[in-house]
Amino acid sequence: MVTAVRPIVDDLIEAWNSHDIDDVVQFFSDDYEGIDVGLSSPQRGQDGIRESISRYLTAFPDMRIALDETVIQGDRVAMVWTFRGTHLGKWSNIPPTNRSVVMRGVTVLGIEDGRIVSGLYVWDFAGLLRSLRLLPDL
Repeated sequence: MVTAVRPIVDDLIEAWNSHDIDDVVQFFSDDYEGIDVGLSSPQRGQDGIRESISRYLTAFPDMRIALDETVIQGDRVAMVWTFRGTHLGKWSNIPPTNRSVVMRGVTVLGIEDGRIVSGLYVWDFAGLLRSLRLLPDL
């Protein structure tokens, strides 16, 4: 199963970094459900993931994701990643700051029949706020 899932992971990250929303969305099933700690409600279906991707790309149009570690077990994959970008658009009701951000996170995806059916996205929201100088170092 690892050999079937690994190309999906690599191609998904490449699609995110290309900023082509349609290219990213094609990896997700119609019945996809995702939980992102940065969003107030779950993402559902391809429309939900499309809306989420649009928010990120509007706020961080130069964003890049680098995979730091990947663990694949059957039809599940856990990815530790680093996100870099410049805050040039509104994010979570925060107006653009023009500041560079670096944050880390973990994504766990469920994959069935070559499509992503579930996602959990846990990332360092406090680190993002520190990058934007909206939260002091503790």
